[in-house]
Amino acid sequence: MKQFVLILVISISLFGCQNTSEKQEKQFFLPPATTYNYIEIDSVKLFYREAGDKSKPTIVLLHGYPSSSHSYRNLIPMLATYYHVIAPDNLGSGYSTHIDPATTTYTFDLLADYTEKLIHTLQIKNYVMYMQDFGAPVGFRMMMKNPKRIEALIVQNANAYLDGLTPKRQDFFRTAQTDTSQVKHDFLYSLTGEDAIINKQYLFDLDATNINIQSPDAWTHDLAFLSSEKDREIQVQLFQDYNTNLIQYPKWQKMLRETQPKTLITWGKKDLKFNYKGAEAYLRDVPNAELHLLDAGHFAAEEKTREIGKLIIEFLFHNGIE
Repeated sequence: MKQFVLILVISISLFGCQNTSEKQEKQFFLPPATTYNYIEIDSVKLFYREAGDKSKPTIVLLHGYPSSSHSYRNLIPMLATYYHVIAPDNLGSGYSTHIDPATTTYTFDLLADYTEKLIHTLQIKNYVMYMQDFGAPVGFRMMMKNPKRIEALIVQNANAYLDGLTPKRQDFFRTAQTDTSQVKHDFLYSLTGEDAIINKQYLFDLDATNINIQSPDAWTHDLAFLSSEKDREIQVQLFQDYNTNLIQYPKWQKMLRETQPKTLITWGKKDLKFNYKGAEAYLRDVPNAELHLLDAGHFAAEEKTREIGKLIIEFLFHNGIE
């Protein structure tokens, strides 16, 4: 009996030692910390999130409406394990300065100019560009200035083709520019309110299969920066300017045909505002683009963060960007 107990004790001891040794040999890959930064440019402050090794290739994440770099709070750590990541807040959005729209007219040219200045000030020469929603008109304007700076494009529900807009949606953008009546203004203003942000943006294209994936943190954060009349007027002015993007679509498409950037398209197929035909249309001009239609809506990076992160890393590795 005593011999059995002794053998048992020795066995447990040896097992414990072996387990400790195995633990010591394991390697854990944890994401680097994200930092939260301001940089002053032309007397305004632009906010950006940053993570990852600066010696690695840079990915710039451009956000859409009505959001900010907060959209990428979960995606950033995934990408930053392998890349240097920058996610700015547009001028007038998030933590960046909200210049009074009574004295400054907000346009996509203005947003692109400030984002370009931020990238230049951070001394980033070449980078991978991720675009979603408003990120497309900002990103394509930046790319038009110097396409060679863009090492790869990642397109996530970022429209550049009329195919992705229903006739009703096209009319919405055109009349937002051409109809200067108070009635039209008030309608656009209503789209920046709480009910519209929650139900006509974040929950608009969700159903029983994915509604519990969408974090309320997203719209709670956005609404905090749409709390004043001034904040909401900024977004109204951008609605009024959006038709300039439709007008420029042919120029952007021509640039894509001529430059053939390495392109990954990860598109929420359930998106009712920028529908999946807009994703497929990219293949006309960039036939070698990699296309993935995801079971998600307009804010696919909120719903399918892990899937998109994996697709991005695999795509960049496959194309030698590492």
